[in-house]
Amino acid sequence: MPQSSMIIKTPGKLMVAGEFAVLQPYQQLVVMAVDRFVYATIKDSATNDLHLMDFQLQNIGWEYNGDKVELYSKDKRTTFVQASMTTACNYLNEQHIAIPPFELTIKSELDDESGVKYGLGSSAAVSTSVISAILNKFMPKKPEAKLIYQLAAIAHVVTQGNGSGADVAASSYGGFLNYSSFQAEWLRQAYEESQTLTELIHRHWKYASLEPISLPDSVHVCIGWTGKPASTKKLVEQILKLKTTNSKRFTSFIRHSEQAVANVLAGMKQNNPQLLLQGIKENRHALVAVGRDANVAIETPLLTTLCDIAEQFGGSGKPSGAGGGDCGIAFMPSNQAAKAVLAAWEKAGIKPLALHPYPHGAVVSDIKYINEMK
Repeated sequence: MPQSSMIIKTPGKLMVAGEFAVLQPYQQLVVMAVDRFVYATIKDSATNDLHLMDFQLQNIGWEYNGDKVELYSKDKRTTFVQASMTTACNYLNEQHIAIPPFELTIKSELDDESGVKYGLGSSAAVSTSVISAILNKFMPKKPEAKLIYQLAAIAHVVTQGNGSGADVAASSYGGFLNYSSFQAEWLRQAYEESQTLTELIHRHWKYASLEPISLPDSVHVCIGWTGKPASTKKLVEQILKLKTTNSKRFTSFIRHSEQAVANVLAGMKQNNPQLLLQGIKENRHALVAVGRDANVAIETPLLTTLCDIAEQFGGSGKPSGAGGGDCGIAFMPSNQAAKAVLAAWEKAGIKPLALHPYPHGAVVSDIKYINEMK
């Protein structure tokens, strides 16, 4: 029986290893969900209302015409939410599930309170939370993580036009994932060719794969913020340009990244911390080299400091995501080493973030968060 009101709690993400390379077919990436969340509250209502608390956008009316959700707002920041609502409602419509009026409230804690972006996958987590909320509210049984991931990936790629979908996967499944991308170009084309979302969901996503994995027990994750948000889109464009301008160097990067990620995965699957740390170090060097070849600073001076400090205390560090600022991530062989790294980072002007791996994807939460959200 559907609840009259429910809250969906959706984690953010950080990339562990395999950035940039994951945009190529069949390349593996390791991504993890983190314990910062987007909250979506959905409840029965006499009218259709949307509240985006982080943008101070409240009481946005909307209607679903059987094909698209139209928002009574021209604010461009609503784009991802509108696309996600449309995707979820179209899917329910195809399943002949009625969609009575509802009120949806979105609140994110993925960015700093001052609005600074940490690179935790905000738009992907929002898309995932919207779709999870609508599906959980109206479907007769609990939607599977795979369905939420696929619909959120479709909404995200149709809106953004690119991306690996790893952030959507982390928000949908939680934990650590061994992931390979559906390839945005393939998904866009498949979307155009498919008559319905249901048909697209049941298609074989030939490039995509996803496997939950876990960290060796003795290894601790440390995350540091270097105080400079980076444009993932620009960095990706510049790195991919190398594929045309110097295909030999680009191929060399893919090969080195592939070997590094293979060692990270083997370290995780075999509970071998040293192999994991070796893979992280190798991936760091592959990213530095491709940045140099493409003439972009993936590893900024402060990220270099972050990584070097991690190595001084017996661990391995690297930029997380596209680099150019944002977060760095370190894997340390003991709790003692992790504490030492966090203290040393702080002295060096790097902000340690109290983030930890989070084992669950988007879930119906029992927290009483509604009053704080409106």
